[in-house]
Amino acid sequence: MAQLVVRNLEQSVKAKLQRRAKSHGRSMEEEVREILRNAAKEEALSPNSKGLGTRIASRFRGIGLKEGEEIPELRGFTIEPPDFEK
Repeated sequence: MAQLVVRNLEQSVKAKLQRRAKSHGRSMEEEVREILRNAAKEEALSPNSKGLGTRIASRFRGIGLKEGEEIPELRGFTIEPPDFEK
């Protein structure tokens, strides 16, 4: 198991953690572990944990084609490579 040392913690925060631990019937150390576990779980369940494609799609939602609008086909057009010699 890993260890974590927290330095320069305000006395008021320590006192609140002790009260919270007591109200849950556990040690302050166990209370801090539980808080950290819950924070890690919430991060994994957050909306920001979506895949890259989903995040990109949501960023550009509403931009682009309107309802019923279509992209015209380019059949019959000859595509020629650019001439960089000119």
